[in-house]
Amino acid sequence: MHQTLNWIDWTVLALTLLTIVGYGTWKTRGSKNVQDYVRGGNTTKWWTIGLSVMATQASAITFLSTTGQAFSDGMGFVQFYFGLPIAMVIICMVFIPLYHRLNVYTAYEFLENRFDLKTRSLTAILFLIQRGLAAGITIFAPAIILSVLLGWNIVTLNVVIGVLVIIYTVSGGTKAVTVTQKQQMFVIFAGMFAALFVVIDLIPDDVSFKEAIDIAGATGKMEVLDFSFDLENRYTVWTGLIGGTFLMLSYFGTDQSQVQRYLSGKSMKEMQMGLLFNGLLKVPMQFFILLVGVMVFVFYQFNPAPLNFIDSSTQLVLESPYGNEYRKLQEEQSILFEKKKDLSLKFGKAQSDKSRIKSEIAILDQKEKSNRAKSKFLIKNAIDPEYASNYKTLYAELESISNKESQNYQEKLQALNSMYNDAAKDTLTNDRDYMFIRFILNHLPTGLIGLLLAVILSAAMSSTASEINALATITSIDLYGRNLKEDKGESHMVKVTKWFTLGWGVIAIIIACFANLAENLIQLVNIIGSIFYGNVLGIFLLAFFFKVVKGQAVFTAALITQVIIIILYFMDNEGVINLPYLWLNLIGCLVVIFIANLLQVVTRNTTIKKA
Repeated sequence: MHQTLNWIDWTVLALTLLTIVGYGTWKTRGSKNVQDYVRGGNTTKWWTIGLSVMATQASAITFLSTTGQAFSDGMGFVQFYFGLPIAMVIICMVFIPLYHRLNVYTAYEFLENRFDLKTRSLTAILFLIQRGLAAGITIFAPAIILSVLLGWNIVTLNVVIGVLVIIYTVSGGTKAVTVTQKQQMFVIFAGMFAALFVVIDLIPDDVSFKEAIDIAGATGKMEVLDFSFDLENRYTVWTGLIGGTFLMLSYFGTDQSQVQRYLSGKSMKEMQMGLLFNGLLKVPMQFFILLVGVMVFVFYQFNPAPLNFIDSSTQLVLESPYGNEYRKLQEEQSILFEKKKDLSLKFGKAQSDKSRIKSEIAILDQKEKSNRAKSKFLIKNAIDPEYASNYKTLYAELESISNKESQNYQEKLQALNSMYNDAAKDTLTNDRDYMFIRFILNHLPTGLIGLLLAVILSAAMSSTASEINALATITSIDLYGRNLKEDKGESHMVKVTKWFTLGWGVIAIIIACFANLAENLIQLVNIIGSIFYGNVLGIFLLAFFFKVVKGQAVFTAALITQVIIIILYFMDNEGVINLPYLWLNLIGCLVVIFIANLLQVVTRNTTIKKA
């Protein structure tokens, strides 16, 4: 069943988006030189830089996936950002002074000065690969979800979002991106504050905010800090502080989509203050967004929630041979809901015996999670007959083995569990990213629905605009411009950069049309970054601090490291090793530094022997 928007919501949504696009196009028309088009004429104030940096990172995925992450797993994801303030300080002390002194247009110009052209080109190409993929995902994320819930055509949505971004980004370049991001951040903050206040208001009147927090805490949703060194946990204080710091250093220090935001600053001081502003505000902002997701979870302790938030998937399984099993799960879920509702009310008001009630709530919560997993399994069977057949065959083989301790039994049991768990990751079963938008459409008042949809699309536009702006800049300056045999002049370079902006916008739309949902979209973007960022950061650290290492050693080390990191990622993905993706940033950085130094020593020794 698709949601129909009220005309008021359509008006709010359309006016918000068209105002942002129109303002950005009008305000920044007429850039005549590369300085204006690529660095915004270096007129940006620190608060605009800070908001622009935040808007670049805060894509639609942030609001759809982060709230869904909190609904499912609680506040622990905020630890992912613990390294961000540390990274901001380091970038302000090391990266910005260097970029400012060299007066560069891109981060990778510096690498040619320090090493050679091929190292600059390789690093630029690594950026183009990972950021080009990410640009498509930032368009795809809201498009796939809105298409499922509202019945809009996904290709049309991809094209509409992409074209709106292309219009003002091609027209005004970096300055257009920056000035529109201020408006977009205002819309984002207004919408998220409104969402929090409304969801708190929708919780029963006799449940205070403190009691709502207690209820969330009873199921572990308020466990913010995890100091364990368990590699089974993706998000701990240590992965955030160590892996997160390296990821944020790479992202904000070497990713052109972010570097270009602060290179447009009026002065070095404005650039530094803008980044520090982002460092101070970003963690509280993410905490706030996660809190919205947790409050939606509390809301559903007093209001029935579907087993799966994708209505079309529910309808599909109900009409399949697995329909009766699914209905039994729905009935069991209804019984669990009534029990949890009563216990939640008791827990919020209880003055004593809270630990017993808390443990009972936790048990019911685990049963509910189990039911949700079963529902995804049934949906997967309904949509994929081959999967269902393979599962039944494997299950029959397992049942035929009498020796439960044998290696064959254990291997088949592990394969069966793996198939069961994989069912939750399918496009039509994975509903985590649909939770918040489904809540918005079903429970928020008219007008506010339009505003929240504008938040999601504004966030998609802001991050996509930064990405295609950066992709075009790198392509025109680091690859095209650097390899030109003769100087074509400022107007030529501005025209070429506009054409590259258009081209990357079209590529992003195409990638969006062929993309697919991962287990969680915000994790997918960070995984793509983690595969490339550590290597790139290592190259920059070699340039900053290892003066004896030369270009050939760095170039070769970077190629070897990228292959190693990709292999490690796939080994983890296949279960061969257990390595949370955040650690890839640290490993990539250390490996490229080690190999480059080793190659340099070998090269030097070989040269000495020949001499």
